Amino acid sequence: MDLMHELWLGSGLAMLTLPTFIMLLISCLLIYLAVAKSFEPLILLPIGFGGLLANIPGSQIAAEGGLLYFVQEIGIDTGVFPLIIFMGVGAMTDFGPMLANPRTLFLGAAAQVGIFLTVIGAILLNETGILSFTLQDAAAIGIIGGADGPTAIYVASVLAPELIGAVAVAAYSYMALVPLIQPPIMKILTTEKERSIVMLQLRDVSQTEKIIFPLLLLGLVALLLPSATPLLGMFCFGNLMKESGVVKRLSDTAQNSLINIVTIGLGLGVGAKLEASEFLTFSTIAILFLGMFAFAIGTAAGVLIAKFMNAISKTPLNPLIGAAGVSAVPMAARVVNKVGLESNKNNHLLMHAMGPNIAGVIGSAVAAGVMIHFLL
Repeated sequence: MDLMHELWLGSGLAMLTLPTFIMLLISCLLIYLAVAKSFEPLILLPIGFGGLLANIPGSQIAAEGGLLYFVQEIGIDTGVFPLIIFMGVGAMTDFGPMLANPRTLFLGAAAQVGIFLTVIGAILLNETGILSFTLQDAAAIGIIGGADGPTAIYVASVLAPELIGAVAVAAYSYMALVPLIQPPIMKILTTEKERSIVMLQLRDVSQTEKIIFPLLLLGLVALLLPSATPLLGMFCFGNLMKESGVVKRLSDTAQNSLINIVTIGLGLGVGAKLEASEFLTFSTIAILFLGMFAFAIGTAAGVLIAKFMNAISKTPLNPLIGAAGVSAVPMAARVVNKVGLESNKNNHLLMHAMGPNIAGVIGSAVAAGVMIHFLL
């Protein structure tokens, strides 16, 4: 009898608390969204499963000395995993659409407005006494608006490590919800006539231009904003491997096996941060709402700047492509193309939208560098 009692006391069921049970349900929800709804499955599935492992009472897998503890220490707390993923993203990126229409750089920059407005909003909430966010916390929350998961995790690891779990879940959730969030905003801010604008065919971009651009971009960033160099440096390196054509094996590795391995580690490590004591707080709910605000404002800003550019330019832009200025590559561009086709069945905007989409990746990395420069 004593043996049975001792076994019961040592079981996970005996140690299960209500907050832990809630986190187990939340982790299962993330897995469900990944498997049943295909919402960013490559990252939400590992995050959800990591959350399950971390919240099983007595498992110790996320405690000091456990496997997930070392995954966090090595890959997330150091910022290594997001940087390697950025290298892989760079190796999969084609700067051609952006170079063919340089004006789209402004649209990528405009979409970052949501980041800075959200930082201000978080600070104002702090001043009211409703919440207690530091400037570093506000910056980590604001970067969610870029819809760039690796960048959000990297900034949080540097400025607000305690918020990594909530920031990562919010960032990847909103990336997954791009097809639901963006179209209503795009349609409210544009007319049927504007959505039907057919853009001129993009010019061919030479291989020389594609090789020079990442080097030029890195040089400008390194000189003007050194704190953005880690993110953009890895991004440009990955892209240079692809465009140079002389290291195909390295490029293929960065695009496939390496990024896949690191994504598994990143997801499990972030999931291990979803412990009940850290995640089930009023601050987490506020982070989710502020992240949504940042993403919505970024989408709207891109569309509005495109409309403004049309007012001062003779070559019209379809303002829908401004919504692709957020960094959700290539999902935001696909959404733009879909909404454009609804207004004009002959209006294919995918490649045009990839310009601001790639510019948004650069913009979010620069915004991250600005945050780190002033707040670290």
